[in-house]
Amino acid sequence: MEYTTHIRVRYAETDQMGVAHHSNYAVWMELSRVEFMRELGMDYKTVEENGVYLMLTRLDVQYRKAARFDDLIQIHVKVAEVKSRTMAFTYTLTNEKGETVALARTEHVATDKTYRLVRIPENLLSKMT
Repeated sequence: MEYTTHIRVRYAETDQMGVAHHSNYAVWMELSRVEFMRELGMDYKTVEENGVYLMLTRLDVQYRKAARFDDLIQIHVKVAEVKSRTMAFTYTLTNEKGETVALARTEHVATDKTYRLVRIPENLLSKMT
């Protein structure tokens, strides 16, 4: 299962040479992951209202090519792994030419408001697999 989001690199996200700063990639991936979950019918707000928080535990990014001001970037996100208390997503970011800009993976653990581990609810698990 895959979902694709598009973003256009904004001027404020770039350095003096017009290259997107590396910290923006994490923001773009979060945007894509949140929209993907919304498409699956389980937006973050609803998940959190049900007492489950998907805390980021790992973020790995391999930068392949510079994203530049005004580039249209496609962020392809997939569910990579789902367990009773954890989940992982993979991301492929490409530019308008189809070139890979970055490859990434995020890992998340389910907690309650007090940061104790909890099981991912069955309705969420079933949509992720």
